Amino acid sequence: MIACRDFIEFLMDYLSGELPEAQREVFEAHLAVCASCVAYMKTYQETVRLGKEVCSRPEGPVPEDVPEDMVKAVLAALKKPS
Repeated sequence: MIACRDFIEFLMDYLSGELPEAQREVFEAHLAVCASCVAYMKTYQETVRLGKEVCSRPEGPVPEDVPEDMVKAVLAALKKPS
């Protein structure tokens, strides 16, 4: 079994299908018993989906289903000097 902290480290590889079979089985065993990580993964997938949607039309309006807090965070990050 893996810990939730380890779960996060493998999430991107799992979702992209790049996680080796043995690790994928351990990952999925964790998903079967950890509702918190299932919720985290769904939130992560939604964030990726929204990011792709916004980037596909950068000059268009912000989609209505993008949370206001996310819009504020992105705008604040853009204002920070590099």
